[in-house]
Amino acid sequence: MSKLSASQRAARVAPFIAMDMMREANHLEVSGSDIVHMEVGQPSSAPPRRVIEAAKAALDVDRIGYTNALGLPALRERIAKHYADTYGLAVAPERVVVTTGSSAGFILAFLAGFEPGDRMALPMPGYPAYKNILAALDLGLVGLKTSERTRWAPDVADIRELAHAGEGAISGVLVASPANPTGTMLSPDALKQITQACDDAGIWFISDEIYHGLVYGMEQACALSYSDNAIIINSFSKYFCMTGWRIGWMIVPEQLLRPVECLAQSLYISAPTLSQHAALAAFDAGDELEVHKQMYARNREMLLNELPGVGFSEFPPVDGAFYLYADVGRFTNDSFEFAGKMLREIGVATTPGADFDAELGHRYIRMSFAGSEAQMSEAVKRLRNWLA
Repeated sequence: MSKLSASQRAARVAPFIAMDMMREANHLEVSGSDIVHMEVGQPSSAPPRRVIEAAKAALDVDRIGYTNALGLPALRERIAKHYADTYGLAVAPERVVVTTGSSAGFILAFLAGFEPGDRMALPMPGYPAYKNILAALDLGLVGLKTSERTRWAPDVADIRELAHAGEGAISGVLVASPANPTGTMLSPDALKQITQACDDAGIWFISDEIYHGLVYGMEQACALSYSDNAIIINSFSKYFCMTGWRIGWMIVPEQLLRPVECLAQSLYISAPTLSQHAALAAFDAGDELEVHKQMYARNREMLLNELPGVGFSEFPPVDGAFYLYADVGRFTNDSFEFAGKMLREIGVATTPGADFDAELGHRYIRMSFAGSEAQMSEAVKRLRNWLA
């Protein structure tokens, strides 16, 4: 009798190291250690008061049963209004798909737009779940190298070359701006060039805009400003401080709407109903959310000022999101070991760069500054003493 084992598909999916680090940090915390959490992109701020109140009210009046697979009509309409208010874009509510977090949005986009064996171009370093989902769905990955020369953003010339490479051509491009783990952003002109290059080549462009709203001085733009073919992924997790509510959204071209709906019906039935009611109120909580953003901005400024004195002096421009991607090459050639020692010895949890870049990540760590100001100050204090 043969021994049962995991599928080859599952075996191809690498660990999400940030989540592994969080698990270890939480274990140490439960055991009594005092941990400063900088390992995951999770706001320390509570969801807005209006969100909590809306959830409580929904529990009183709604059965909290299934919704339409594409989401509550009122929420889809409110998301469409958000695009008019924020970007001056007229988006039909019918094109809005409410999802179980942005993670479900990526799965739906990949399944609806690509065939097994198709290749997707992704900037490196980049969010690890992209490549892991691609591997699980039998899709290929082509890394777009970024560096200081390109301001840590993909070069449109590389995208054009890959799109017209013949048999080895790519079928799509996915770019996040602001990016994870670097926090760098594309200028509106750069986003326009990439979006139009994908249109010209007849390939899909997926724009991850999950960190929109968390921008420090740069101008943010939506890919829909440049093409109705762009697939937009966003979420209530980051700016809206609703990570565990698992609620996000997509804007999809009309030709993908029915395929996405059919996939969502069978894969998810619907996004969490309680979270949908709560998310509807999130758009009216701007004053409270901007206070949280101001805290992240202060954390960012403090870390940029203090970390060079600790020994972390090189990182990409932190235009948005709440991450620093710090070069630790002066201390180690193994950021995984370095991050593990940092966690165990001083209780500062970070994520090693190997999660984001298999080639060069060994000399980087990602530090999230979404925690409180006191936590960020404590992290600097511990690092200074540890590395002295």
